Amino acid sequence: MFLWLNSMTDLPAIKAIYTDGACSGNPGPGGWGTVIYFANGQIQELGGHAAGTTNNRMEMQAAIAALEFLKQHDYDTAIELNTDSKYLIQGITQWMRGWKRKGWKTAAGKAVLNKDLWLTLDDLTQSLKTDQSVDIDWKYVKGHAGNVGNERCDEIARSFSHKRPISLKQSSDSASASVTAKPGANASPKTNSETKSPQPTEIPLPKIDTTLSDMSDIRINRVSHMLTLLKTADELAQQGYLITTSELVVLTGVSAAELAKRGDDWTWRNWTVSCVSGESDQEKFWQLERIED
Repeated sequence: MFLWLNSMTDLPAIKAIYTDGACSGNPGPGGWGTVIYFANGQIQELGGHAAGTTNNRMEMQAAIAALEFLKQHDYDTAIELNTDSKYLIQGITQWMRGWKRKGWKTAAGKAVLNKDLWLTLDDLTQSLKTDQSVDIDWKYVKGHAGNVGNERCDEIARSFSHKRPISLKQSSDSASASVTAKPGANASPKTNSETKSPQPTEIPLPKIDTTLSDMSDIRINRVSHMLTLLKTADELAQQGYLITTSELVVLTGVSAAELAKRGDDWTWRNWTVSCVSGESDQEKFWQLERIED
């Protein structure tokens, strides 16, 4: 996995950070994007690629890159981090405490997925809070809904997942550094600092350049992603596997709020979805059953 970024010092205050991840195939080649908006109008963009990964890991990697950036540059204030990944937000703000108590096991007694990245995120958030008094304000933003920061992160992540990285905006003219992560990491980026004095410039908010070719790629990727989801649903039904509410949200695209309205038995495409256990929304488990013609 490769990371492109600039090493800088004496940076201006941060207005907000946006992160996003993408994956072709899930699992498959992936990419992540991070955009940092400074209060003075400057923008810093980061991005990276992983050969074999998942969408959730790329979402987490983008957040890790943002936290590493804050740590590297000694920020010492509350920072707003925006992501369209409920998996990331709920994991870091809700589920992690329970995982730790259970020895990194889920409510079903299974090993927590992506434990390596969760440990990295936990270490970074704790050290930022303890050493630099940085509190991360995790904010959910709906994906593909016209939010400039989210759309730009998605564009960066998709470009890296396709191994066609786009040009990243930098907040100064300092030299770019290409850094190779440790084998098997998919974790926190490590940078070799080559510092130059920042050259402040006014940079407009990024505009999404959607060409016909881009739109074709988007449609193909969406169809490919949907086929993967349908195959996954079939496998879940055939094997009788149980999934959590958060996993059901990812699979079906139905929000947690909408799930609560639908009750314990409902239909999604070619499957009946049934709640089989759990005392609360967070602990519920669901089972899919194929509807035969």
